Amino acid sequence: MHTTFTEQANDIFNKTIDDYHLTDNVDEPIRNPYERGTIEFDLYLKNWIDTVQWHLEDIIRDPAIDPVAALALKRRIDRSNQERTDLVEQIDSYFYTMYSDTQPTDSATINTESPAWAVDRLSILALKIYHMQEQVRRTDATDEHKAKCQAKLDILLQQRADLSLAIDQLLDDFANGRKYMKVYKQMKMYNDPSTNPILYGKK
Repeated sequence: MHTTFTEQANDIFNKTIDDYHLTDNVDEPIRNPYERGTIEFDLYLKNWIDTVQWHLEDIIRDPAIDPVAALALKRRIDRSNQERTDLVEQIDSYFYTMYSDTQPTDSATINTESPAWAVDRLSILALKIYHMQEQVRRTDATDEHKAKCQAKLDILLQQRADLSLAIDQLLDDFANGRKYMKVYKQMKMYNDPSTNPILYGKK
């Protein structure tokens, strides 16, 4: 049976999350098992960045965190967000190249969201599912807590199924010329010293 793109992506995301939780350490070096330059490599790297950032976001919400440490952590999260954005654009370039020879039909339309940004949401969903499953399995939580988390988990699983189907349908539309895509850079301004007035205003 043919494996869809999202089946492959979800498998890689689950593997990445499992690999991270072998140590559950935000400073653990990544050991990407896929060949550099492949979409598999990029999907693993994408979810690794997301997984580390998920846990950084947990840490920074510690009410007892030292303010100096919190500032350093916030800047680390900012760098992570930039890496995440850059990688999404790289994955979109992969799709753009893949379908560049496809001739759009006369009635072809453009999508509101690029495929890689949908894949970004799929990666985050994998993390939500993993950590909601943890809550359901907690032995120190009340039955009420676990029941509420199970209800949320059911919704997340349905959301992943729906999003996976939508992504695969979108890719099929690209392959058959029913949709066409453009790659837009994010053009974030706050990280650029030439466009952030706080940075370019410094003497």
